[in-house]
Amino acid sequence: FLGQDRSNLEPQLKGIVTRLFSQQGFYLQMQPDGTIDGSKDENSDNTLFNLIPVGLRVVAIQGVKSGFYIAMNGEGMLYSSEMFTPECKFKESVFENYYVIYSSTVYRQQESGRAWFLGLTKEGQVMKGNRVKKTKPSSHFVPRPIEVCMYREPSLHEIEDKHRSRKSSGTPTMNGGKAVNQDST
Repeated sequence: FLGQDRSNLEPQLKGIVTRLFSQQGFYLQMQPDGTIDGSKDENSDNTLFNLIPVGLRVVAIQGVKSGFYIAMNGEGMLYSSEMFTPECKFKESVFENYYVIYSSTVYRQQESGRAWFLGLTKEGQVMKGNRVKKTKPSSHFVPRPIEVCMYREPSLHEIEDKHRSRKSSGTPTMNGGKAVNQDST
């Protein structure tokens, strides 16, 4: 779905399909209309995101179902963007407790330079980035990867080794040793 047939034209990057589980007890979700919030339903398709590397420790977070990107504007508000823009880039950092935190690469507190983070409240609502503290559960996420996607043509050995060394995550992608394309609809 992401340029797999054009693989020889441009080298594509390895991304993952993942769910982002908040320390508040919600999965980050993007509804079909682009609304971003938290969901308790761990099997919802709306909680699946493509995490696509777009720089050193910088990712784009794209809703698999909607195709929109999570973005943060100059007020610290999260919104979903159809186009990939600089506001869609988040720095991915591992916090000392193994949680992952995502901060805007564009905006931060003017005076202090403090980063603005992606965060959910205890009710599962998105927060303004400038209200989220990196030491608080609201900003802490645990990525739960579903599958690794090469967004270019990988060698088959790479895929097989990766899948063999990993516990099956419930989605069989290997079938008799050859990669099965998951349908991308």
